[in-house]
Amino acid sequence: MITCTRRIEFDSAHRILNHESKCKFLHGHRYALEASFVANKLDNLGRVIDFGLIRDLLGSWVDEHLDHNTILCRKDENLGEKITAETGQKIYYLEENPTAENIAQHILEEICPKLFAEKNVKCVAIKLYETPNCSVDVK
Repeated sequence: MITCTRRIEFDSAHRILNHESKCKFLHGHRYALEASFVANKLDNLGRVIDFGLIRDLLGSWVDEHLDHNTILCRKDENLGEKITAETGQKIYYLEENPTAENIAQHILEEICPKLFAEKNVKCVAIKLYETPNCSVDVK
């Protein structure tokens, strides 16, 4: 099996509701997302998918929804409303706490299938670095 992986970096703030230490406070990260794709067969040029197409589809989605944005749990809407009222910033809400695990799983299971439905590829893994030393893998 051949996989094709594209790295996309973005900056976002989040907080983890009920966290036992300082991650319960609003804070930011320089995230790095690695999305891996497979196809039943290589295209006529010998590729799983053009790296530029991953950038165009997934990178554009990340730019619009996550980059320089705040990611919150739906239960944290009061904070989101305050941020929006004060700054005009849109908030990206997850149903669960915006941990690296939940963000990566959301991208793999909800976002990539929609973005790549017509492209004859499947996103099979998301690796999300919350810091240079801490990452999660979702497959």
